[in-house]
This record gives sequence, C-alpha cells and structure tokens, in this order.
Amino acid sequence: MTDIYDNDAFFKAYSNMARSKGGLKAAGEWHELKKLLPDFHEKRVLDLGCVYGWHCRYAADHGADSVVGIDASTKMIQTAQSMTDQANIQYQVLDMLAMDQLDGQFDVIISSLAIHYVADYAGLIAKIRAKLQRGGQLIMSVEHPVFTAEGHEEWVDGSNGSASQHKYWPVDHYFDEGKRVTDFLGYPVVKYHRTLTTYLNTLLDQGFTLNRVVEPTPTKQMLADSQEMRDELRRPMMLLIAATLK
Repeated sequence: MTDIYDNDAFFKAYSNMARSKGGLKAAGEWHELKKLLPDFHEKRVLDLGCVYGWHCRYAADHGADSVVGIDASTKMIQTAQSMTDQANIQYQVLDMLAMDQLDGQFDVIISSLAIHYVADYAGLIAKIRAKLQRGGQLIMSVEHPVFTAEGHEEWVDGSNGSASQHKYWPVDHYFDEGKRVTDFLGYPVVKYHRTLTTYLNTLLDQGFTLNRVVEPTPTKQMLADSQEMRDELRRPMMLLIAATLK
C-alpha cells in the first residue's frame, strides 16, 4: 500500500509546514524532547519514522558512532538523504514493523510522532525490545491520548465558526482504542488511538523502566508569537516517553 506521505500533493503540503521548514527548533515539543535524549557518544542509534532525518543528524552531530533512519515513505527518505552529509548516517525505506530486517542491535532507539500510525503497539514494542541492547534507551513521542480520543482532532468552535473562538476540545470514546481517521492537511489520514495506560504499561510489561513522562507545552517565545500556540495550553497535544530496557 502506498504511504500517504508519498502522495505528491500531500507531501507538498507537509513540506510547507513550519516544522518541516524550520526543523527541530520549529517543533513545539523540541525544547522538552531534547532533555530526554541520552549521551549519544559512541552509540548506535535507530530512528523509527525518521521523516527528514532531523533527529538522525542531531544524534550524529552529538557523537553517535552510527545512525540508521528508517521511514515507510520513499519521499521522506529521499529528502532526508538530500539534507544529510554525515557519512555515519544511513537511511532506508522500511516500515518500522520490519525493523527486524536490520542488522544487529542498537543502544538508542528514537521515534518522533510516528508510533500513533502503527496499529499493533504491543508488537512494535516487542520488536523494539529485540533491537535494543540491555540498558538501551527508547525515546518516543506520540500524539497525546486526549488529542486522539474523539478522532477528528479539531476544536469545537463558537457559533460564528471563527477559529479564534475555540470553545473546547472534544474528548470522547477515550477507552475505545483503535483506528481513527482524521483530516490532516486536507487528506484523510489513519492513526491509532490508545490510552495512557496502554502506552505506559505495555513498556513496563515488556521489561522497560520508565525514566520520564512529559506532556510538553510551547516555549514562552512560541506562546508570545502565536494564538495557536497559546491554545496548546488548553489540552495536551503530545506525550513524550523516555524508557530504559532492563
């Protein structure tokens, strides 16, 4: 099946997003996510759903011995390759559930806003566990369960329909885990909702120790610059998790 990110029009729209143009510093969660990242010195790193390779290059620039970035989208991998000149980074078009095709194990596995596209979360964590060295670290970000629960991922606005008059964020069917179809950049995109309990206990059940759980909010500068960012204080959008394999 063709990845939605390989659709020309969709990919163009994605490429025009602020975080696509500005990289890590333009990502509203980066100031918190980078605090969770380990010392990369002499580590072997795997990035699941690497998109443009921002985190791959960050790891390489901070001492990683080798970095592998995989993504199911050919366009993402082609773009990542075009933006990368570090010789110790390798990119591959590969679904993250096929990571067992990669050679060896890794010291650090990263995944940024990609795991909520995977239906089989427990199966994915089992594969991550098999690919991590004992004592290895997993750092992941996903859309927050409060954000994904109802499915449409849209504010309910006032009667005038103005985006500046957001009334509330709907939370419904929270415990009904599974497929959600949401409008993203004008296209129907399939994601998978799961509860906070599922996200965390699955890791614990598979031998991980939780190091940190973060619900990030925008920086003061982002809040000052944008009403949209100020609305991010009204409900969590992302969930960041750092864990170590025992």
